[in-house]
Amino acid sequence: MVFTVSGVHHVGLSVSDMKRSFEWYSTMFDLVPGDVTEGSGEALSDSLQVPGARLSFAMISIGSTRIEFLEYHNPRGREFDRTNGDIGSAHICLEVSDLDQAYADLTAKGAVFNAPPVTLETGVHAGSKWAYLRDPDGIQLEIWQSNAV
Repeated sequence: MVFTVSGVHHVGLSVSDMKRSFEWYSTMFDLVPGDVTEGSGEALSDSLQVPGARLSFAMISIGSTRIEFLEYHNPRGREFDRTNGDIGSAHICLEVSDLDQAYADLTAKGAVFNAPPVTLETGVHAGSKWAYLRDPDGIQLEIWQSNAV
C-alpha cells in the first residue's frame, strides 16, 4: 500500500434539527458539541451527490472519535425509516462503564429503548451487555459494557 489508515476520524449522521440533536446528546450523554460550520456550493453538492446542497455541520468528540452532525437546509431530507436489518443501516455504539446504571439514568432522562438490556451468554463477548435506543430522529444507538461480570 502507498498509504496507511490510522483510525476513524468521524461517523456522520444527518439530522433534522441540529440544535435539538445537540441538546439531546448533551442531556443524555453529557457531550459537548463543537462549532457549527455552514456549507454550500457546486463542489460540495458534487462531492455529496446532493444537487443544491446547503447544510450546517458540527462534531461532538468522544475520546478519539467524533460524531459529525449534518443538517441539510436544502434539500430537506426524508425522515429516517430504516431498521437494523436494512442494507446500509448503521448504528453508533457507545461504550459505558456500567450498563445497568446507564440504562436507568438514560431512561430517567426520557430515552426510549427498543428493549431492556441483553447480556451475552456465550462466545468471546460472554458477559457483555448491550441495549439499543433511538435519538430524536429515530437513529439507532447502542450502549455497550464489555464483559460485565
